[in-house]
Amino acid sequence: FKKEGFEVVGMTSSKERGEKLRDFGIEPYICEMSDIAKIAEGARNADIVVSAADSDARETVEGLLKALEGTDKVFIHTSGSSIIADTACGELSDRFYDDYQKFEPVPDKVARVAIDDLVKSYASKGLHTAVICPCMIYGEGAGPKKESQQIPNLIKQARKSGGARPIGPGLNPWSTVHIVDLVELYTLAALRKAPAGAFLFAENGEVNFKTLVETIKEGLKLSTPVEDWTFDKAVKEWGHGSAMYGLGSNSRIRGLHSRTIGWTPHHNDVVADTLRACKSENL
Repeated sequence: FKKEGFEVVGMTSSKERGEKLRDFGIEPYICEMSDIAKIAEGARNADIVVSAADSDARETVEGLLKALEGTDKVFIHTSGSSIIADTACGELSDRFYDDYQKFEPVPDKVARVAIDDLVKSYASKGLHTAVICPCMIYGEGAGPKKESQQIPNLIKQARKSGGARPIGPGLNPWSTVHIVDLVELYTLAALRKAPAGAFLFAENGEVNFKTLVETIKEGLKLSTPVEDWTFDKAVKEWGHGSAMYGLGSNSRIRGLHSRTIGWTPHHNDVVADTLRACKSENL
């Protein structure tokens, strides 16, 4: 956004984090997620509002939408491709979903899909909305938080235990997207290249978790062979939601709509980047 000439304000909950934002040329707005009125006040002073803190924070999203209704401002909400995930626990599925397609989410993801639908509906209420739905994000970020979650979680567990493990056989693929490509999609949406009410999958390539953990074993130079991990053990390590929908599921998407607005992702190198992440000091 800064490259496009925008002044960027970032919401954070503490002065300490605010100073880190300032180091990156981002003006901090100190506010707790629970303070809907203050969040809305800050949003009214912006031309473009990006909701990226919590895909499941319905109360916050509702407050922002109501505050911005009728202003013709841009509101971009961040979802996540676990909305089309299954409960495969490491087994392979051949199902793909594109961003024009209707689908039935698993019960645990119904509420998130409802938030996405709510955001899209405000396109008819004087707000230029878009929902961006990334998959497995990889690559080194340019902001205060350098790494994403799924691959770093696998690396941390492997470092701690001395063994890299997928859930079940690890044959379950996830689509992937590099952070640089993802940022470009947000920029296009911010510049109104997407129609109001758009839903946009962000992906370019895919990888299964067996490949990832084998790469992590190589990157960390572990001697312990890669072995399947039971779902129950994975839950103890990462919690039910992360184990079931973040690491044990299939999440295979195709960003057809995304590409019609001019998005051209260039990166498809998640394996090479996993080796980089194994050496990162930011995990």
